[in-house]
Amino acid sequence: MVAGISGFGGSGKSTLARSLESAVQGAVRMRGDDFLDPARSHRRSTDWDGVDRERLMHDVLLPFRDRREATFQRFDWSRRALGEPKPVPRGEVMLVDLIGLFHPSTEAALDLRIWCDVDLETATARGLARDAAIGRKHETLWKDVWVPNERDFSERFDPRGAAEVLFAG
Repeated sequence: MVAGISGFGGSGKSTLARSLESAVQGAVRMRGDDFLDPARSHRRSTDWDGVDRERLMHDVLLPFRDRREATFQRFDWSRRALGEPKPVPRGEVMLVDLIGLFHPSTEAALDLRIWCDVDLETATARGLARDAAIGRKHETLWKDVWVPNERDFSERFDPRGAAEVLFAG
């Protein structure tokens, strides 16, 4: 089973995924940030073009669903390049937490969709606070790119409406 966890940036996707991974026997987590392209994720798009859904599907989700051994490469943010191949984790449930996950190109691989139901303004404030706490100064990026991308993606694909579960984060 593949459970997708999505929501706006700062809505609590990763926190929920970590909690579920600890609580659900046989669960493994795939970090969505490992499938972001830093150059593309820092520019405007209506479909969160910076999410490398093709790599996520081909390298991780489909092999996991088919119970095939496979490898994937995490994005190494310090080197700004793909890292060494790693085995796709094995388990009964894969949890994937990622912005822009509920997209037509990934729908077929998701058995369950969980939306972190936090409004965009609250999620943005949380994301900005999180970034500031670790020394990242992304205010302009949030305002000029990420918030407009979130609005456009929501209007275009209605990810909240696609979810079977709404999680009040």
